[in-house]
Amino acid sequence: MKPNQIDRRLFTILLIVFVQMLGASMVLPILPLYALRRFDMEPQVITLLGTAFFLAQAIAGPFLGRFSDKYGRVPILIISQIGTAVSFVIIGMAQSVEMLFFARILDGITGGNIIVAQAYITDITPREKRTQSLGLVFAAFGLGFVFGPALGGLLSGLIGPTIPFYLAAVAATLVVLLTWLTLDETLTPEQRQKNRLKRSTSLSPWQVVANYPLLIVLLLTFVGQFVLGLLQSTFALYGAAVLFAGYAQNITDLGIGLLLTVVGVSQFVTQLVILPRAVNRFDESVIIMLGLLIRGLGTLIFVVITSPWLGAVGSIFFAMGMGLLMPPLQSAATRTVEDEVRGGVLGLSQSVVSVSTIISTAVAGTIFAVEATLPYELGVLLTIVALPLVLVLHKVMPIDMAPTPATAVTD
Repeated sequence: MKPNQIDRRLFTILLIVFVQMLGASMVLPILPLYALRRFDMEPQVITLLGTAFFLAQAIAGPFLGRFSDKYGRVPILIISQIGTAVSFVIIGMAQSVEMLFFARILDGITGGNIIVAQAYITDITPREKRTQSLGLVFAAFGLGFVFGPALGGLLSGLIGPTIPFYLAAVAATLVVLLTWLTLDETLTPEQRQKNRLKRSTSLSPWQVVANYPLLIVLLLTFVGQFVLGLLQSTFALYGAAVLFAGYAQNITDLGIGLLLTVVGVSQFVTQLVILPRAVNRFDESVIIMLGLLIRGLGTLIFVVITSPWLGAVGSIFFAMGMGLLMPPLQSAATRTVEDEVRGGVLGLSQSVVSVSTIISTAVAGTIFAVEATLPYELGVLLTIVALPLVLVLHKVMPIDMAPTPATAVTD
């Protein structure tokens, strides 16, 4: 495969991820208020909309990944994007609470966009460059998150609460067209046929447990996402109770929004600038260790500070740590299995992320009610517990699966 083909495909898939995330994140700040104002839903029920999405995604993720191994990346990518577009339209037209839940479940079931996009990138990227390329996916993800929530809130306030949902559907439809018109299939007919005829293209629980490198990667992924879930679900409450205690409500809302923007910008810069240089100098286990330490520092700052300005520092370190942690974990997961099941193992990884998110967001409110900083104290503790796992991963990862820093690129 020629380099210019790889560059074109990589650019296209990153554009797809950005547009997809831009549309999806537009609904983040308004869906809870939309459910509250239009359907008079209780807060406890509103949060279940997110739980329904992640639970459906956790169940469907491995299947979508394996289907992409068997039938090709592009068809599954298109189907998942169509499901997302339809789900946003249903939300905008919903006449009942049941329709809202149906839409979120549909989006979760077909929400393999990112999973298949990551599998596509692993197909077109040499092993030693996968961490950097997967990092670019997180950069596109972060960039979409920077603009999406603000755009959704602005459109909702100026035009109406349903407009962001319809625009998100339009964005998803544009992604479908972009995928169909510009992306070439990465798996040859022979590869797809081989994957279909393979006795098992999935990983049984026993195979996962017996694959020690993969098991450790999944454990680290679970812990990494668990800490993120604790922060995501309590950050607004923490900001109001700690960082902006005593401030006026409008100042508090603005300040929390700006801190979340800092997170998105830091994530984007980390993937675009810092991660490529780290890949060029260190192997994956070292980058994972750095990610844990830097994110742990950011979490610790949230425990001990009360100033909004230091809150921005904590946000920068937390986002930087997450940006260094997750891409090498995903790359390492693909190195622990045969190439025929790369999509399946990424789907399994996404399911671990979803399960971790479900659990962490479910318990975060209870933990926060005990003490505003307790979720972050738990995050620091989990970081300390995870550090020895990285050392074990470095020892058990097969030598031929280790990346070669000297061959990584920085442009």
